[in-house]
Amino acid sequence: MTNASPSTEIADPRYRGLDTWKDEDVLAALQGGHARAVASVEAAIPMLAKAARLAAEKLADGGRLIYVASGSPALIALGDALEIPQTYGVADDRIVTILAGGLDLVHNFSGLQEDDPEQARIDVARFGVGPQDCVVAVSASGSTPYTVEGLRAAIAGGAASIAIASNPNAPLFEGADVAIHLDSGPEVIAGSTRMGAGTAQKAALNMLSTLIAIHLGHVYDGLMVNVRADNGKLRARAARIIANVAGVDEASARVALEATNGEVKPAILIAAGAENPAAANELLNENNGNVRTALAAIARSGVR
Repeated sequence: MTNASPSTEIADPRYRGLDTWKDEDVLAALQGGHARAVASVEAAIPMLAKAARLAAEKLADGGRLIYVASGSPALIALGDALEIPQTYGVADDRIVTILAGGLDLVHNFSGLQEDDPEQARIDVARFGVGPQDCVVAVSASGSTPYTVEGLRAAIAGGAASIAIASNPNAPLFEGADVAIHLDSGPEVIAGSTRMGAGTAQKAALNMLSTLIAIHLGHVYDGLMVNVRADNGKLRARAARIIANVAGVDEASARVALEATNGEVKPAILIAAGAENPAAANELLNENNGNVRTALAAIARSGVR
């Protein structure tokens, strides 16, 4: 390959003879590739911050966060999207994935669908993507036909747009409101972008979705105050969060959690002195779901 190739496709000369190396040296090279990939995300922090604010504004106004991707980036985007409702209590229908091959890709992983731009247009139209939404399109090369056309169709429909790719001047960046270049460099195994590029994508999407949740008021200090407590582990975590934030013991926290049917934010306010779930939810509505400002309102009222 020549230097005209996308950086993710370049065969890096430092890995010549890789298949003859000792196991420990191969693994060290792979680990080094992942470390460089994670480090590459630091340069993208300003654009990730801009993207998070854009997406949070759309969600706060009643819109959706929509991921568009193909191949390995689709699997990474799907993982991030599935976690957001559980971790931060965002309604399931507000987080959408438009993936080449649909959810069948988890059973039949094939690259054929990546080359179908017409299907991307059909899928974007089927989900009714429009001005109320924010679309995040992810592609290592930045030139995958399905992903490029999917974002193009979303932009044409008026959606806010975020493009993430590992090659500069990627077609995916054209017309995007926010272009995020993750310069993860050549892969240890040339073109195997599930490795370095995938690691950078996972880090970037985790950072993006976490900052979105912070803007939406779903994080207090380092705690997930809107976690969906739907199993024993998460109910125990929710009780600890309530106790920590409200300054009560865990027994009192559990009582508050039961009073709100497992909803953590109003339970925090009840533990802090709100009269009942209705009063707690009214306080949250008045403060745009922000626990910190709602607690400040309770403190000013002298309830406790």
